[in-house]
Amino acid sequence: MKKILFVASEGVPFIKTGGLADVVGSLPKCIDKEYFDVRVMIPKYSCITEEMKQKMTFKTYFHMDFNWKNEYVGIMEAKEDGVTYYFIDNESMFSGFKPYSDNVLEEVTKFSFFSKAALSALALIDFRPDVIHCHDWQTGLVPVYLRERFQGSEFFRGIKSIMTIHNLKFQGKWDVKTVKSITGLPDYFFTPDKLEAYKDANLLKGGIVYADAITTVSDTYAEEIKTPFYGEGMDGLLRAREKDLRGIVNGIDYDDFNPETDKYIEHNYNAVNFRKEKIKNKRALQAELGLEQDDKKMLIGIVSRLTDQKGFDLINYMMEEMCQDAVQIVILGTGEEQYENMFRHFDWKYNNKVSANIFYSEALSHKFYSACDAFLMPSLFEPCGLSQLMALRYGTVPIVRETGGLKDTVEPYNEYESQGTGFSFSNYNAHEMLTAIRYAEHIYYDKKREWNKIIDRGMAADFSWHVSAKKYQEMYDWLIG
Repeated sequence: MKKILFVASEGVPFIKTGGLADVVGSLPKCIDKEYFDVRVMIPKYSCITEEMKQKMTFKTYFHMDFNWKNEYVGIMEAKEDGVTYYFIDNESMFSGFKPYSDNVLEEVTKFSFFSKAALSALALIDFRPDVIHCHDWQTGLVPVYLRERFQGSEFFRGIKSIMTIHNLKFQGKWDVKTVKSITGLPDYFFTPDKLEAYKDANLLKGGIVYADAITTVSDTYAEEIKTPFYGEGMDGLLRAREKDLRGIVNGIDYDDFNPETDKYIEHNYNAVNFRKEKIKNKRALQAELGLEQDDKKMLIGIVSRLTDQKGFDLINYMMEEMCQDAVQIVILGTGEEQYENMFRHFDWKYNNKVSANIFYSEALSHKFYSACDAFLMPSLFEPCGLSQLMALRYGTVPIVRETGGLKDTVEPYNEYESQGTGFSFSNYNAHEMLTAIRYAEHIYYDKKREWNKIIDRGMAADFSWHVSAKKYQEMYDWLIG
């Protein structure tokens, strides 16, 4: 039995702020239990719900030297869906109403503590992983500490590490002197070929330098991050390590996202009966959001963080034009004020066509996936993206920019060969985006049978975790040897 430990800053169902939590919560369930014992370690945030805290039992505790102090480290344990979770407990580190704060120094301190505590806890919980699978900058110091402090002891010798980059934009940077003091790492580690980058200490860089393997969440993104435009200053290092870098596209949980059983939607449907049943969800959503009740109007959905990364400057540029078309546009999400206000403005101006829902609701997001005809994601960069996978699953046709995971998961429609699962455009350009949207409108209105065949192919595609899990298993086998 090969043992794998996921170390991450969040994981469903305990704590979630984004797609990372979905990966950490869903992937371990899908890895073959016959050959792999996969467990997960995350911080015990005080903002975890009471209901979830009730599932935890106290395992043990110890004290650890960290940042010139002797810090308490508690270990809690819970079982969920057949997976064992461990929680690192320290009130002063993990208090607050949210898992993350805007104070970078606080974040760097807390996740340096978490990385060291995660390794220190292993001997006490009597679990010696063959591979420690680290996720994003918050766990970047795990491979570093593993090499620097723990490799000397018999227990840790030969443990391999993987660094998965979910979004290269976030790296955990602070000045070298402070990070050296917090982490207790010697000078040797703070050179340009190790943790130092552009005069700062960089936790993600440490993880990339010291991990035995590096993955990211789609094939295209793995290629893109080796270029200056997408590389966020790390492209040189990633080119140097390209033999150890691979892309494995994320999946979604096909039990949670299933139009046939989804408890959030008014009318359940499947790939066989969507032609009759899906429209009922559209009517229900139009009614709920106060839009004009019209079966035939093409309904375009957006569920997203409203940030530059997601391509909202393109939408901002073209929104007035789009509102001239025979479409309805529904938006769900929060983010940068300029985009929140832009959508509020168009909701006010075109009230029967545009509905801006500037908040987040899990239930409403499911209703969007089940009710909309098309789903718009014009991202500037998108390591993987999960929304387009959910859209495909619900028979909602994605319109995307060809970047990262969007390029890998949405096959552009080809009317001559009757192939494809969505519509796409390649350059980051507002006019190209509008052309793709209008091409989709043309197929929707003038070639309904073709449109339904696009839905057939999208709903038949398999982006469940089981496909990705096999690729992770291959990588674990290759590393363990």
